[in-house]
Order: sequence, then structure tokens, then C-alpha cells
Amino acid sequence: MTATPLPAYVLAARILDALPQTQCTRCGYPDCAAYAQAIAAEQVPINQCPPGGEQGIARLSAITDQAVTPLNPEFGLEGPRTVAFIDEDWCIGCTLCIEACPTDAIYGTNKRMHGVIEEYCTGCELCIPVCPVDCILLEPVHSAEPGLASPTGWDAWSGELAQTARTRYAAAQSRRAQSAQTKRAAKAEEAADKLSDLAKHSRISDPAELERKKALIEAAMARARQRKPE
Repeated sequence: MTATPLPAYVLAARILDALPQTQCTRCGYPDCAAYAQAIAAEQVPINQCPPGGEQGIARLSAITDQAVTPLNPEFGLEGPRTVAFIDEDWCIGCTLCIEACPTDAIYGTNKRMHGVIEEYCTGCELCIPVCPVDCILLEPVHSAEPGLASPTGWDAWSGELAQTARTRYAAAQSRRAQSAQTKRAAKAEEAADKLSDLAKHSRISDPAELERKKALIEAAMARARQRKPE
């Protein structure tokens, strides 16, 4: 008797649980959840996650029934776990790496030196390309013993680290969404303030033209409010 296929959302949840949660985007998707959904709904290959490595592919194979295949080198190579370090002699405090970090593992403020909370860094590398002064380096967490290679994939990671990264990523996403909402609200309030006395904030002096301009702005604001839930 053939087993009933799991609903895509259930399968996606199981796949997500088996991913390392580094949120590195090397799989070609914006985060681990998006990759899990693509595997579940579109049968995207399971060999696109370098942090999970060979063990990760085997885990996904057991869940999806896709065959075990070698890691696709187009998405990167399996390697040891790494952590980012910021060279304080070169950091200019631009905050770009802070916004790029998926787990809020980088701290600092504008024009002040930044630092990395090692235990929360997933080695995703997303901070490196945004740094304008190339002051971020990646270092392996595990030092190889003489004659032995450093552990890679899930040998260098753990379920506990994955859960921590997943929790912090969710919190970071929530924080950024809240921050964006606050900024939109502030801009909307500012726009409404100017609109209430458009003549004061405009070079237009003709009353009829001011009314036309006001109507256009109000219509644009109404459209923006309709798009907000999306």
C-alpha cells in the first residue's frame, strides 16, 4: 500500500528542522525556510546546502526520499565552521555588517567600532561583501589536531547551535520588521503633517493647483495604506 504524501507545508517544516539554520543564502534562497519550502513544493535538489554538507544531504534524503547525491559545488564547498572577526584598526563603524547579519551577532553603533558575538555567529559570510573597508575576516572555530582535518558539516555544527541561530534569526526578522514599520509610520505622519498645510511646504501658490496636488498626494497615500498589509 502506497503511503499518502505529506502536505507540502508539513514536509517543509520537517525539512527546515533538518537544515543547519545558518541563513547563509548559499543555497540560492533568502533563508533556510525558503529553501525548505522550495524542496517540499518544487522538488528542488537537496544538495545545495554547503553548511550541512554530506550529512545534511543524507538527512534531507531520509525526509524527502530524494536520492543522496554529492554536494553541488555551484553552491559552495563543505568546510569547517567559521566565525567572523572585525579588525578594529580598520572598522569605520558604518553599520552595514550589522544590518547584513541574520542572527544579530554583530554589535556596535554608527561611527563606533563593531564587534562579533562569537557564540551567535553562524559563519554565513553575509557581512563580508557589504564591508566597504574589508575589515572582516573568517576564522575556523575548530583547530585541526596534527594529522587530522578540521571537522566539517554537522560534525562541526550541532542541533543546539542550529536552534540558537534559528531563534535569533526569527528575533532579528521581527526587530527589523518592527523598525521598518516604525519608520513608515513616522514618514506617514510627517507627510500628513505637511499635507495639512501644503501651501507652507510647497512652491505652488495657485489655490487650484494646490488642491490638485493635494488630491494626488492623498490618493498616493491611500494606495500605500492599501499595500501595507502585504
